[in-house]
Amino acid sequence: MKNTMSSLLAPKVSDRVLPQGGTHALNAGRRAKRRSALLANLNLAAIVVVLGPLIIYPLLRLICLSLSGTHGLSLQAYQTFFSNPETRGVIGTTLAILFASAGLASILGVLIAALLFFKPFPGVRLLTRFLELFVAFPSFLVAFTLIFLYGSQGSIGILLQRIFHLQQAPLNFLFGSGGVILAEVIFYTPFVVRPTLASFATLDMRLLEAARSLGAGLAMVAWRVVLPMAWPGIAAGTILCFLLTLNEFGILLVLGSAHLVTLPVAIYAAATVDLDLPTAAAGAVVMLLMSLTLYAMYRRVSRRGSRHGR
Repeated sequence: MKNTMSSLLAPKVSDRVLPQGGTHALNAGRRAKRRSALLANLNLAAIVVVLGPLIIYPLLRLICLSLSGTHGLSLQAYQTFFSNPETRGVIGTTLAILFASAGLASILGVLIAALLFFKPFPGVRLLTRFLELFVAFPSFLVAFTLIFLYGSQGSIGILLQRIFHLQQAPLNFLFGSGGVILAEVIFYTPFVVRPTLASFATLDMRLLEAARSLGAGLAMVAWRVVLPMAWPGIAAGTILCFLLTLNEFGILLVLGSAHLVTLPVAIYAAATVDLDLPTAAAGAVVMLLMSLTLYAMYRRVSRRGSRHGR
């Protein structure tokens, strides 16, 4: 009974007079909570207003269109896409162009980054800035530049024709897989250079000097010291190169031939020429899944690289 009376007579926490500093701290905490709640609501509204009509709704419509059939939901579009005898060839061509272009661009990008970082020369900063600016160019400009230089009526082709007194221009490789691979290697190599340079900048140069002082050659230092420490940036740049090359369309549209049909071109033809929107949507969903897989790999490697650099 005594304990009950004392608990009733004891002042509640809200009734106690808090010190002035405690009151300010309590009010500041409440204001911070209200501010965070307001920011969360604003972010949600921004996602709904901005991403809703621009990204979320088109993706949902694309998926629904790929699943639409005569009598409601159906997988007929996917069956049509995968049962088409040309689909296997299209996917094979896409993967061949992808691995050839992105693979060469990745190797060349790592070599250029290593040259710029470990063997600097006058004008290296200007070249680095140009590579950073180059990624802002549209890809089809590279294709048109190659046509103006190496096409049958290009300046270099005509020059070689006049020098060697030929009946026709000696260069005839652009409109096909050779021209597409060359254009994509030129355009996407800078996308590998920049992440690789950033990864090289985090290296502990004392380890390289220690390895050289112990008698290790350049190849041994690169393989045993540089690559284990710089691999997250190199892997991130390589995966980004593969992701962008997979979704390339402008170069293929300019330099691709009738015999070089990749997945983006096949989707475009199904939607605009055949007017088969469900099949085109099914192909787009397949390509979207491939892109999301590469993007998930890129994000994972990037996070691991950020933890590695700390």
